[in-house]
Amino acid sequence: MNAADVLAQLDTFDTVIDARSESEFALDHLPGAVNWPTLNDEERKLIGTMYVQVNQFEAKKRGAALAARNIAAHIEREVIDKPREWKPLAYCWRGGKRSGSLSLVLDQIGFRVTLVEGGYKAFRAAMLLDIPRQVARLHFQVVCGTTGSGKTRLLQALAIAGAQVLDLEALANHRSSVLGAIPGLAQPSQKHFDSLVWDALRGFDTDRPVFVESESKKVGNVAVPTTLVERMRESPCLDLNLPMDERVALLMEDYDFFVKDSAHFCERLDVLAEFRGKAVVQAWKEQVASGNVESVVRDLLTQHYDPVYLQSMQRNFRQYPQALSIAPSDRSLGAMRQLAEELLKA
Repeated sequence: MNAADVLAQLDTFDTVIDARSESEFALDHLPGAVNWPTLNDEERKLIGTMYVQVNQFEAKKRGAALAARNIAAHIEREVIDKPREWKPLAYCWRGGKRSGSLSLVLDQIGFRVTLVEGGYKAFRAAMLLDIPRQVARLHFQVVCGTTGSGKTRLLQALAIAGAQVLDLEALANHRSSVLGAIPGLAQPSQKHFDSLVWDALRGFDTDRPVFVESESKKVGNVAVPTTLVERMRESPCLDLNLPMDERVALLMEDYDFFVKDSAHFCERLDVLAEFRGKAVVQAWKEQVASGNVESVVRDLLTQHYDPVYLQSMQRNFRQYPQALSIAPSDRSLGAMRQLAEELLKA
């Protein structure tokens, strides 16, 4: 099956099988895929070395033996209980040898196996071309608001209330600021982030708006698809507002790992020296070390985040000047849920 048809029919398969190695799978894979390596990372390295240092024929013999063992293990572990009607889709990198070997065995058993022509490489190319089409069919409501105003909490409340929500920060594992890295949580690769965004977009209904936060072009180390950024910047905006005391308290809750680990907070503050100057950052670090984190958070908002955010919104989001101002009663999840329900009723 060609890659374009796979995009349209991906959800019709019972299992999507990635026959590549575990590191290839970790970098990116088709949405919902499971990893059944025909050759694992160490085996691929071994066979590749044999190709260079011995010859292709000997490498192919050894590779076939390893692949046969691995395919047998996958069948024993995953396939024995599958009914005759089970419909898998299989793919590898590009040439089809690894997925083809698996497919041959499954076909001989009696299953109807579909291969992705051109493999993952062809799928990714088709997916990247499809993202603008998915973006164009949707209409967005952009949730704006200064840092700490509760944009993420509101998106979560909207999702609970049944709204369509594209949470780019959740997909990127990052809170989208210079201090936004989440300890212990790695960001996806750019390729996997693209796949996550495409998978989310294709599931949305064109008859209802998609709520999304007013992100910049990058969320941490990953870039938001250009057509999506452009569409967001043209879309109607909501301006979420909270009083300063509530914003500081919200950030103290959501970034509690900085409160608990002052050394890590000080280390991250160093990245702001370029913007605010070494003396200012050093003063903040001294306050953090003395336990006065709340005061530093307040300064970060008034001296850094608020001016930068407001300039960015006015420069980039065309409908921000006409944004509907919204305000929950406080920062709590309950207040955000009430606001979400009011927005959906409007």
